[in-house]
Amino acid sequence: MHIPVLLKEVIKIFDPKPNQNYIDCTLGGGGHTLEILKKTSPRGKVLGLDLSLQAIEKLEEYKKHHKDISKRLIIAHENFSKLKEIVKEKDFQPVHGILFDFGLSTDLLEKSSRGFTFMKDEPLDMRFDAKNQTLTAKNIINKYSEKELEDLFKKYGGEKWSYKIARQIVKAREKKEISTTQELRNIIESSLGYRFHIKSLARIFQALRIQVNNELENIQNGLSQGFTVLKKGGKIIAISYHSLEDKIVKDYFKENTKLEPVFKKPITPTREEVQDNNKARSAKLRVAYKK
Repeated sequence: MHIPVLLKEVIKIFDPKPNQNYIDCTLGGGGHTLEILKKTSPRGKVLGLDLSLQAIEKLEEYKKHHKDISKRLIIAHENFSKLKEIVKEKDFQPVHGILFDFGLSTDLLEKSSRGFTFMKDEPLDMRFDAKNQTLTAKNIINKYSEKELEDLFKKYGGEKWSYKIARQIVKAREKKEISTTQELRNIIESSLGYRFHIKSLARIFQALRIQVNNELENIQNGLSQGFTVLKKGGKIIAISYHSLEDKIVKDYFKENTKLEPVFKKPITPTREEVQDNNKARSAKLRVAYKK
């Protein structure tokens, strides 16, 4: 079941009013969007973006059975790095608020079968948009040099034992192409021996996913374009799940002189929310309004 992270906080900060318009740049299961639509009826709209076809199809189906939002929820199968172009194409103005939630949707983790989780044996893919993206985790694992792998795992995963893992990957692929998450997991475990910790798996998988989907550059572009289309007085909310994402958001809010951060420190989930939804445990919410 999809549980939107920091939902109460998002709604309280946006404080949506009837007939206002919002953009959800990471639609996912639609939890944030549907709540915003309730608050902005009868004519308020939400433009929802997502790279997951499963997410898009699910929400399109939901619209068919809920006539009250069918014309108010506009859905686009696009990357938020193209936000300015999409807003122009959809003639979506004015924009009172923009939400970015950089977390992986439950559907991608549990139902995509594209190797986002090391808890299942799946193909090493990791593309958010399997139809339009070409680079896969399998390409990276089998084609990058040992140094390139080491640098990648350090830069995007912060993995202490990157050199050991990279070396073992290169040795293993000389014998056989590495094609699945379980094969990669076995290599990581054997390369670290008694030093192995499950967090190393999480870091390596994170690094691969970021590289495959060009995530950090897309976040930078998305924030910049979001600022451009946002009306004066409108708010940008960004929910991050690791330090690389959070630093981009923090720095952008700080360096853009026409944005005013609302809080000095990020908002984090309550203990109760983490108990109900463990995936929320690392979430950090930052918000700024356009002067």
